[in-house]
Amino acid sequence: MNKLKLIPIRIFSSIVFILLIATHSAKAQTDSIHPLRIAVLAPLYLDSAFENNNYKLGNTNIPKLFLPGLDFYNGITMATDSLKNEGVEIEVWIYDTKKKGQSPESLAAEMSPLGFSLIIASFSNIAEQKTFSNFSFSNNIPLVSATYPNDAYVNANPYFLMVNTSLKTHTEAIYKYVQRNYPVGKFIFVTRKGSMEDKIQNMFSEAGKKTYPLNYKTVQMPDNFTTEQLLPLLDSNRQNVVICGSLDEKFGTNLIKVLDQAPSYQIITIGMPTWDGLKSVSTTSNQTLEIVYSTPYNYSRSDKVITEITTLYKTKFNGRPSDMVFKGFETMYCFSKLLLKYHNNLLNNLSDSSFRISGNFQFQPVKLNSDAQIPDYIENKKLFFIHVQQGAIKAIN
Repeated sequence: MNKLKLIPIRIFSSIVFILLIATHSAKAQTDSIHPLRIAVLAPLYLDSAFENNNYKLGNTNIPKLFLPGLDFYNGITMATDSLKNEGVEIEVWIYDTKKKGQSPESLAAEMSPLGFSLIIASFSNIAEQKTFSNFSFSNNIPLVSATYPNDAYVNANPYFLMVNTSLKTHTEAIYKYVQRNYPVGKFIFVTRKGSMEDKIQNMFSEAGKKTYPLNYKTVQMPDNFTTEQLLPLLDSNRQNVVICGSLDEKFGTNLIKVLDQAPSYQIITIGMPTWDGLKSVSTTSNQTLEIVYSTPYNYSRSDKVITEITTLYKTKFNGRPSDMVFKGFETMYCFSKLLLKYHNNLLNNLSDSSFRISGNFQFQPVKLNSDAQIPDYIENKKLFFIHVQQGAIKAIN
């Protein structure tokens, strides 16, 4: 008989619409024959929400800290429901990476004897990533990093799949995109003081060495710069291409706010991947300002499957799903189906798009050292460029 197990499975619900799995230690099965096992790692913070299985946050709004992990988990469970309806035989084990008194190392040790065939993770820091990257390599288990766009401490591990594209790939793609789509105009690279900003600036500069260089001016601004500080650098007689060189959301918000107050200038502003979901992107009123940002995810609300997921989510949780719901759903559904189809040969069949929901992944091996014998990791190199004008999506390239 076909079956799908969520292990351990203890479900709680609040007066509103919380759905969480309590991740107490689970006992390994003693059977020598069992369905393929998939481990899901997510930051659920259950110990902060429950005390002796009693929900302790009352009727207040769910703290923002909980939302990414909760949404990712809800997407995972919606995908497992879909797989169950298809008669899929698989086991899904959910682990809370924020369980009190538990380190990444102790969690890896707990998982070690259970014989997982696939790990799907929503990491929140490099310590978790380092531990489970090592774990996946030592145990020859493909690890899908679904949401964390960082390659820190990942090396010589062809089992590590990075879905959320790295900052280096974004920066190089932004350079090429500007170069290809805006051949003329005034180019300004706006940044702030900071080590990460220095890193982005160096990446952008290095990208120019691989092709013909852009003629751009780098300007370092204080965090709360004003229109008086930025607008004199623009040209009212030609198109201005303003490139944001910082991941800082407050800095990006201020840049958009300042440019929104310049209706006499023709402006294209290119944002960082942190602009995906940034509130100020959708609240501009300046018709001469076009905002462009890169993202590896293209969850179009007009897509049939996305519409179905949205409707189901609204029915179950009385809310609108965030992108984390779609990320959880797609990684769970897509990679589970690939695992079932190819088993131990999954890594050689990542180009199979049969089970993708809305994304168009392009996985490529990455070697941080060109002389390396094996890839350091496998990365999704597919990026979409979202164009927004006066709060509405104008185009997706």
